[in-house]
Amino acid sequence: MGGKKIHLASGDLWELSRLQHGIVTRAQLIERGLTAKAIAHRLRTGRLHQLGGGIYAVGRPDVDQYGQWMAAVLSCGPKALLSHRSAAALWGIAKTSRELETEVVVPGAIRRRRQRVRLRRRVDLSSAHRREVSGIPVTDPISTLVDLASCVVEWRVEKAINDADRLGLVDPETLRAEVNGLPPRPGMACLRRLLGCDALTDTGLERKFLGIVRDAGLPLPKTQAWVNGYRVDFYWPDLELVVETDGWAHHRTPGEQATDRRRDQAHTKAGLTTLRFAEKQVRYEPQQVKATLSAIMHRLLLAQDGLF
Repeated sequence: MGGKKIHLASGDLWELSRLQHGIVTRAQLIERGLTAKAIAHRLRTGRLHQLGGGIYAVGRPDVDQYGQWMAAVLSCGPKALLSHRSAAALWGIAKTSRELETEVVVPGAIRRRRQRVRLRRRVDLSSAHRREVSGIPVTDPISTLVDLASCVVEWRVEKAINDADRLGLVDPETLRAEVNGLPPRPGMACLRRLLGCDALTDTGLERKFLGIVRDAGLPLPKTQAWVNGYRVDFYWPDLELVVETDGWAHHRTPGEQATDRRRDQAHTKAGLTTLRFAEKQVRYEPQQVKATLSAIMHRLLLAQDGLF
């Protein structure tokens, strides 16, 4: 009778390990009828390999990246979730390295240490944040992006936002709306800045750009003029130059981007030169904007004089 029980438990065990990327916990082994003696026997015969913290690899000691992630989450308790850079890698919006510790978030009350696991604690962690990817418990895409913004450079966060949009995980408009309703935590300020949650108004962006034009000693343009059937932000008719400043909250969706391309193509077809500057450039890179605008205007003036 006992032998039959172990046989059935073993079959169940292999199926469980398949679903968990070759990983099982001691608690799961015991739930399936294995005694401490049976577990020890499997360790001696190489059917189980201890990875630490009551976590075992089934059949072979080496596990792939998914197995490492699963082992890290299972070792931290039933409410643990893969998080930060590890979660972003699992979602496919960031790269990871097996040299890095696996990052796992747990409810704030839990205190435990695990080898090669970087434990993060969050008091407000709930089931609403939980998702599963390839069977691995992981933070939802929005939480993952907030967490990622707290630990990597800004351009990597921006790329992750774009990748999340491309993969259909969350679009920038939905992300912006959700972030505005979240309580403050690390990463939030960076993400809000990238998403333009504190963006300048159209009027404020216009004033900022005109300040750069004046500072460069360049002639002032017409503003909000109609050109080729479109209203443009800035227009120098003598130079046949159009400049558009793209605010944070606009020009994000495929439809808006397609409209922008049609506008630019209409101006190019009519022989105009069109420049676009993102709000980020106008706000944080004014010297680069000034240099670019000055160079283009100089080239257009030389072309008018037949010197270029």
